[in-house]
Amino acid sequence: MAARFQRITPFLWFTSAETLEGAVTLYTSVFEDSRILTRTHYTKESAQPGGQPVGALMTMAFQLAGQDFAAINGGPHFTFNESISFVVNCETQAELDRYWSRLSEGGDEKAQQCGWLKDRFGVSWQVVPVMLPQLLASTAPEKARRVMEVLLKMKKLDIAELQRAAG
Repeated sequence: MAARFQRITPFLWFTSAETLEGAVTLYTSVFEDSRILTRTHYTKESAQPGGQPVGALMTMAFQLAGQDFAAINGGPHFTFNESISFVVNCETQAELDRYWSRLSEGGDEKAQQCGWLKDRFGVSWQVVPVMLPQLLASTAPEKARRVMEVLLKMKKLDIAELQRAAG
C-alpha cells in the first residue's frame, strides 16, 4: 500500500533563518497535533544561488494540526502580504481567544479586523468561529446584514455577539 501523501502543501518564504525557525517554533506550539518533521541546511552547492552561508538553515517541513507545511529561509527577496492567509476555524470562544492571543502576540495591531490578524512574522491569519459562514450566508437577508454589520466593527470576533446579531 502506498504511503499517504498530501496533494497540496502550503509553502512559506521567510527572510532569514531566525525568522523561519521562530515562526515554525511558534506555530507548532500553538496548534495541537503539530511537529517539526525535517530541517535542511544550505550546502556548498546551494548556498551561493540562495545567497546564504553554507550550513545556514534552508528549509523546514512541519505539521500544524496534522496538515503538512514547508518553509524556506529564502532571504529578503519576497515578503508576506494579506492576499494570502490561513483560516483557523474555532468551535468555542475560549478556543478563538487562545488562538487569537498566541498568533497576534507581537504582531501588527493595525492589520486586525473582522477576525484577521498579522503575526509578528508577517503571516496573515483569520481566526473565526466555524458557524460564521452559515450566519453570513443566511437565506434571510436582514439576518445576514445584521451579522455583517456587527462583524465589520470587530477585531477579535465575539461569537455570542455575532449570534445575537443573527437573532
